[in-house]
Amino acid sequence: MQTNHLHWHENDVPYQARWISEANHPPPKHLTLADDTLPADQAYRLASAGHGLLWRGDFQNARHLLQALMRRLDKGKKRPNKAAPALTPLEQFHRHRMAQAQRAHILNAILIPIQADHQIDLRRAPDVAAACTQVLGQQTEPYVLPLRQLQAFIAAHEWRKKGVLIPALNAHIHPHYGVFSPIRGEYLDLLMQAPLPVNCTSSWDIGTGTGVISAVLAKRGILNITATDTDERALACARENIERLGYARQVQIQQANLFPNAPAASADLIVCNPPWLPAKASSPVEHAIFDAGGAMLKGFLSGVAQHLSEHGQAWLIMSDLAEHLGLRSPDEIPQLIAQHGLAVRQRLDIRPKHGKAFDPSDPLHAARSKEITSLWCLHKA
Repeated sequence: MQTNHLHWHENDVPYQARWISEANHPPPKHLTLADDTLPADQAYRLASAGHGLLWRGDFQNARHLLQALMRRLDKGKKRPNKAAPALTPLEQFHRHRMAQAQRAHILNAILIPIQADHQIDLRRAPDVAAACTQVLGQQTEPYVLPLRQLQAFIAAHEWRKKGVLIPALNAHIHPHYGVFSPIRGEYLDLLMQAPLPVNCTSSWDIGTGTGVISAVLAKRGILNITATDTDERALACARENIERLGYARQVQIQQANLFPNAPAASADLIVCNPPWLPAKASSPVEHAIFDAGGAMLKGFLSGVAQHLSEHGQAWLIMSDLAEHLGLRSPDEIPQLIAQHGLAVRQRLDIRPKHGKAFDPSDPLHAARSKEITSLWCLHKA
């Protein structure tokens, strides 16, 4: 998390507040005081030029201004030039990511000042104390953050209360802010279908996130499960979900990079659902999707064989979207499997069910429409 301080003057009085950016963006180089009198076109020009707009007007009008900036960005989208050479899937992906970054840069320009007790001293401001406390904890000084980030805190707070229904569990998983929500459920269907190893009594869930995979494995009757993650938010989220679902006796949560620390030596089943796209993440929650160079995938495959029990299996859950985008060659995963002393016992495939796979207007639709999610059942060669 990027932290620094912003300094400004109002009526010749100096002010200071802590700058908070979950995406680790530096504070804006230029700060402009803004209120209800700022026209949307001028706000768009200032934001495009790198100005942070420190909001001093009505809170709801700040929301309206953000929506106005969105409309201008949507209106400014370039229509495809039919005469121009067609882009490759990889070129389309990089253009899409660049457009996302530029969009975020402009939309994050509207800044909201918040007191140390998480109160907002603006007209018609909502009570955000609970949402901000869940993400930031207690604060000792005023701070400033982008309105879009504040909205993400509020949305995450509501998702955490409401939860996400997981049909495989017939129960809800409650994601925390910054922990990827299991809204894509097809890989959980694969987890329920795959035959467990014979006499499977122990399992490891590598990169547990919300703990949903551990919960599914516990529901399937595995009595001794160790779930690992490196992220503090993910660990807290997994613990809360496992306890709420009544699986605390079966599942132990451990902070570890990939495989559990000693004294655990081996397991009958080791499951990993690493980030699917070997590209750089631009925000904390994106680390569940993007992993530069595919480091977690390679780390898992390079070390899992030595941790499997005699008749144990490793289950690797991966989408082939990276292959369709040109981010990974089609033979890379099979080569990594063979290279590290593993063999494929079985592979289960499923088509995605999420909306983007069926949305022709999505910039990556050509690749998404071909996507398959697979569960690779691996064993020692």
